[in-house]
Amino acid sequence: MPEHLDPSEQGALRLLSRSPHPYHHQNSELLDPSDHFEYKSSQINPTSTRSVRPSTSREITPSSDSGTEADDEHFLKGLPAPRRLRKGLRGRNELLSGTSTPIPSPASFEEEGRRLSYNLKRESHLGKSPRGPAEALRRRKEAVRRFTEFLIIGFLGVVVRTNIHVQPILRKWSREFDAGLGVSAFLVSLYPLRLVIWAYRHRTPGRKIPISIPSSFDPAPLIYPPAIAVLVSLLLAVDNEAILIPNIILAISSLPPSLIPVVSSVDQVCDPLHWTLSCTPLVLGEAFRMLTTGGAGSSSATISAETVTLLYPLHQNLCSVLRTLTTTSLLTAELQLLSISLIDLLLLSSSPQAIILKSMLWVGGLDILVSCTQAIQWGVSLARVPKWRFKRTNVPSKPRPAFISTLMSWRRVRHDLFHAPVDSLSCSSCEAFDDHEDSDELGSVASKGPLRVKTMPDGNDSAGADENQVFATSVGHKVSSHSIDPKPVSTPLRRHTLPSNENAARKSHTHTPSGRRKRTASNSVRAFFSLTQEQAAVRKWAYAVYVYICMAGAVILPVPFVGVRVTVMDGALHGNEPVGWALGYLFGNLPWFRWEVVSRGLERWICLPPRPSVEAGDSYGMGWVERLRQLYLGEANTRLVLSAYFAAIIIVGLIVVFRLSPVYEVDTRRKVFHFMMVAMFLPATYVDPTFAALALSIVLALFLLLDLLRASQLPPLSKPLASFLAPYVDGRDLRGPVVISHIFLLIGCAIPLWLSLGSLPRAGAGYLEGWDVPTREVSMVSGVICVGLGDAAASLIGRRYGQRKWIWGGGKSLEGSVAFAVAVFVGLITARLWLRVGGWPATDGNSDTWSVSSQKMGVCAATASLTEAVLTGGNDNVIVPVILWTCVKTLGV
Repeated sequence: MPEHLDPSEQGALRLLSRSPHPYHHQNSELLDPSDHFEYKSSQINPTSTRSVRPSTSREITPSSDSGTEADDEHFLKGLPAPRRLRKGLRGRNELLSGTSTPIPSPASFEEEGRRLSYNLKRESHLGKSPRGPAEALRRRKEAVRRFTEFLIIGFLGVVVRTNIHVQPILRKWSREFDAGLGVSAFLVSLYPLRLVIWAYRHRTPGRKIPISIPSSFDPAPLIYPPAIAVLVSLLLAVDNEAILIPNIILAISSLPPSLIPVVSSVDQVCDPLHWTLSCTPLVLGEAFRMLTTGGAGSSSATISAETVTLLYPLHQNLCSVLRTLTTTSLLTAELQLLSISLIDLLLLSSSPQAIILKSMLWVGGLDILVSCTQAIQWGVSLARVPKWRFKRTNVPSKPRPAFISTLMSWRRVRHDLFHAPVDSLSCSSCEAFDDHEDSDELGSVASKGPLRVKTMPDGNDSAGADENQVFATSVGHKVSSHSIDPKPVSTPLRRHTLPSNENAARKSHTHTPSGRRKRTASNSVRAFFSLTQEQAAVRKWAYAVYVYICMAGAVILPVPFVGVRVTVMDGALHGNEPVGWALGYLFGNLPWFRWEVVSRGLERWICLPPRPSVEAGDSYGMGWVERLRQLYLGEANTRLVLSAYFAAIIIVGLIVVFRLSPVYEVDTRRKVFHFMMVAMFLPATYVDPTFAALALSIVLALFLLLDLLRASQLPPLSKPLASFLAPYVDGRDLRGPVVISHIFLLIGCAIPLWLSLGSLPRAGAGYLEGWDVPTREVSMVSGVICVGLGDAAASLIGRRYGQRKWIWGGGKSLEGSVAFAVAVFVGLITARLWLRVGGWPATDGNSDTWSVSSQKMGVCAATASLTEAVLTGGNDNVIVPVILWTCVKTLGV
């Protein structure tokens, strides 16, 4: 980019750039105080500013980091540009009508947002005013968008507060809740005052309140992690009150570090003041209880005060580790939510399904992190070395000729007597000695290569070299003019002549021909340059074998708190061996399997369920689906049928995707996976919710493991996995080493189910204790409805028919948002209808009439659709399903 241009002209040229920067983050965190004020500069002369082109009227919106766009996600580079006008790029002089679709790629949104933010901050530092009414209009639209985001969170808070089951919890824990809310509100309100004080102390502000909010500011890290943690914990505290206090402390711990006043100049992971503020709810709550109840604490608390006190350093260090592992793949709000979820899973999991998930993520994840980190880093560094940088294999030299053959070489004799060439190439000394005038063909000299030769002189005879240059020049002149010139008088014999181009520039080892400085290899990569390709291949396979052995050891190692198998056996299966338990869980109702187990005496290893018995008393109060599952088909056989159903849906979906590959674009093929999730889990979740939750947990762990192998670039699975995922990645997947699309799709479908199971009582007897729930509710499938139906409908409808944009611009259209709301509304009605038809008992609060339920479903669908339209600082496949689950659970749909 030319440096002499004005920033506006540079931005105009950058609009034509086709090279996104996927590894650059949007500025989603609160900035330093120096970036938020304006001051007067005495070094700028307003009259000396040169005239520039009028600012473009193209509307630039902040990037949408929410994963998939609701209506016009992106166009990959390999796809042809659409022919319709509304699907193309907007012109540079287009009016701010909002009728055109946005630019195709979210990466372009982010690049323009960063450019505009940089120009605005630069102009504010130079004392310049905003560029015109278009910029003011755009800022007002962005303010409306952010205000709508705060309204949604406020609406959710009011709805949760009015829930009849939450009100007793709030009254009981009001002191802790008010303390956490007060600390957060105090820090947020203190931040502008700190900015003003800093501006007056270090600069000369140009106005009384020198605060300027950058256009790229995204409040997602400020509102979503604390709000979601508190709201979800309030709904889950109905079943377990111990979850409330840890999540209030985690909500304070997740506040952006810029909100906390700086106490020490030393860069630390854990801020002492932030740590102290996070413990405020615990201190005030315990002091209040000691004054009112004489020191009696909460009877329902299952976490000690010491453990709760250490939540802040645990959260900060876990965020640091996750940021190191995922680099730029996750945004700040996503990292905070992921850390809070993992800590809750570690400390508060009590059901068998949650314990199994904790064992796989925490125990297995820590085992692999500790044992395989160095080997994976070596494998990645080795994979970055190009093949030509490896050491060349030494070619075996030819056998030395005998002494007699050296003395009596026939080729040497021919060369000395007849000036014959020693090899198939021409002899340079003969060419220099022979008279080219004696040649029969004038073009014979020109056919032998370059006419000018650089002679390597013998000794210090520089004059001879000059004469030889004159001779070469005269030869070139003779050939070009077809004339015979006399031979130079004295031409010494020069041997070892090499052709060269004297006008060629010398090759630089530090810069490219265009002048850009070459990037030097890191020390970790340079360490492998001494290997040959064969040695590098052996080293790769050694790393891969070591990683696979460590992964297998993390599963089967018989050490408590180290092996996943032992942890699952002790915590979730009541001491039963996991393999034998799984065999009985799936095949226990097959007659031939039961016969083999009994005949071979394997009852102590394989747990067999009781036989289905058809009795009138047992079927009282059961729906027809539950009666068929327990009394006729058998619970284990039902799980086999569901497994076969899942496998059939996956096979059919993959066939459809492969058939659509040469016909439809990437976005349409990606939505097939969304519909596959709907087809699998919308009808099957009510049949056996715990089995569906277990299946989602195992598949999530498998996805994470496979993506680790893909990112590590270790043979033999990394290349096939990368080749399979390459046609389905989007802009978010290219921002870091983790391909997050399929992982977030699975998490968005699974989180509402896991949360619903965490709020319901458990049933079951014997080795299946805790593996059944007596009731069902619509919130179990809210994630499948949101991600599978709403997101897919919004993308497909919005991309094709979306012409009216939201007032704040961006990639979301009104048509796409309406399609999202309608699809979610239809999905909720279908889920409630299937709940009634199947005859499952509903939880308390789900006995409304269809008219009341329809109104509640409309509110839930509209809230989720509006959240999806305004969200930019997080992936909508994760945050929007949680918002929808909160609405559905609170309103009792």
